[in-house]
Amino acid sequence: MDMLGLRWVGPQRTEGAPVAIEVYNTLTRRKEVFVPRDPGRVSIYVCGLTPYDRCHLGHLRPAVVWQAIRNYLEYRGFRVELVQNFTDIDDRIIARAHETGRSAQEIARTYSEDYLQALERMGLQLADRYPRVTRHIPQILEMVERLVQRGHAYAVEGNVYFDVSTFPSYGKLSRQRREQLEAGVRVELDERKRHPADFALWKAARPGEPSWPSPWGPGRPGWHIECSAMSLHYLGFGFDFHGGGVDLVFPHHENELAQSEAYAGQEGFVRYWVHTGLVNVQAVKMSKSLGNFTAASALLERYPPALLKFYLLSTHYRSPIEFGETAVDEARPGWLRLQQAYQRLQPYLARRAGCHRVPVGQWLQDRLPEGWQPTDEVESRAWEAVRRAPGELEGAMDDDFNTGRALAVLCELVRDVNPLLERWGASAPPEAAAILAAAAALVQQFAGEILGVLEPVQPSAAREAGAQDSSLVDGLIELILKEREAARRRREYDHADGIRDALARMGVAVEDTPSGPRWKWAAAGPEMDGR
Repeated sequence: MDMLGLRWVGPQRTEGAPVAIEVYNTLTRRKEVFVPRDPGRVSIYVCGLTPYDRCHLGHLRPAVVWQAIRNYLEYRGFRVELVQNFTDIDDRIIARAHETGRSAQEIARTYSEDYLQALERMGLQLADRYPRVTRHIPQILEMVERLVQRGHAYAVEGNVYFDVSTFPSYGKLSRQRREQLEAGVRVELDERKRHPADFALWKAARPGEPSWPSPWGPGRPGWHIECSAMSLHYLGFGFDFHGGGVDLVFPHHENELAQSEAYAGQEGFVRYWVHTGLVNVQAVKMSKSLGNFTAASALLERYPPALLKFYLLSTHYRSPIEFGETAVDEARPGWLRLQQAYQRLQPYLARRAGCHRVPVGQWLQDRLPEGWQPTDEVESRAWEAVRRAPGELEGAMDDDFNTGRALAVLCELVRDVNPLLERWGASAPPEAAAILAAAAALVQQFAGEILGVLEPVQPSAAREAGAQDSSLVDGLIELILKEREAARRRREYDHADGIRDALARMGVAVEDTPSGPRWKWAAAGPEMDGR
């Protein structure tokens, strides 16, 4: 197999500039042009969860991020294969089994199903494969045996450890230096190991634990060897993306990289290491072990799935995201504006029927008379926004899959198109209708099909519902501004400022003029930090 692959340039942007997707690679600590191992195909392995308790938002974030990445790569013309594992044998699963009197297998099956049900409720496409560790013991044993034969591992009392001293570049992913890894510091303390950083490939069975026969006696796999064996089994050496939370960089992914390259006898286990930021609660990682989480099933009772996805994708995937009682509610106004605009644009989508493969910019140019120019500022703003948006949307996603910036572009597009939509409703003349149809297509394609942040709309009710929602929101804002003016007349300036600040947090910009306050929707608030 060609480990370097061929550079895939891809389609052309609306403006005609060549396309290059850049991805931040944790291994090199920089953005790199994406070059797949196999031309036109993308292989992805994402570390899944250990199913010993209910899944939560920290598990949903990687799923939402990788769904958006997958959708965009498919939009770019790639065929994508995505594998995500379940670690269905682990100390925590065994402990939960002992606590509840159930089998480890039953515990793992129950909470694996809980996760898959949450994905379905979120409207997420399932991975192509969900391999379980317990179904891949032969592949794991073969890998451990070869590592022992090559002198990279040693057996002690039924346990097998990887010898990090035999892998000189150990630490290259996490920037950890082997000589600085002291016993008990982020490594498993075990006096039988030659070096504190040596890690278990196979664990000798303890009484009452599930186990499998091996050349070293009954036991079970170590944590890290599982993902190496399954990813290599399904995707082969040198696959494109290895995903997981940033908390997995060390020791899990560092150890995966070491044992996989030692096993293969060459570098290049993974082409791009991609890590998502943590979901935090009061600056502490949301986790099952700490118990500081709300189950995904409970969140889905409180919030629409599309809103949760909007909230998660509004922050760049590499940045941490803080979750609290009001975090999702603060994202709701921006999501509602996008959803309502999509509803009101529904009557124009039919104009794009049969032309889905034609780029929106080209389609719009073909629909407008030669030499056509906007008639006024409202039409000009909408026209320019629609012409500009495709390149900006692709540019955001090409820049390390910056979903936050893409959502900001979509919100700006909606802001600039709304006045034209207000003017004509569902009955625009041909030129304006073409502009609105192009806007509708962009919102549907990027917000709906790629990012997945839109709820389905009943076409027959779209225009009426959109108009009612817009009228209600406008009326409520005007009512709030009247209360603010009354507070100012009473010289309650702190109260008036508080109202203005609250509106700003909801995306409403208030400007005081000699003739009274004016308001407008602010220019999209989703975070665009891609650092």
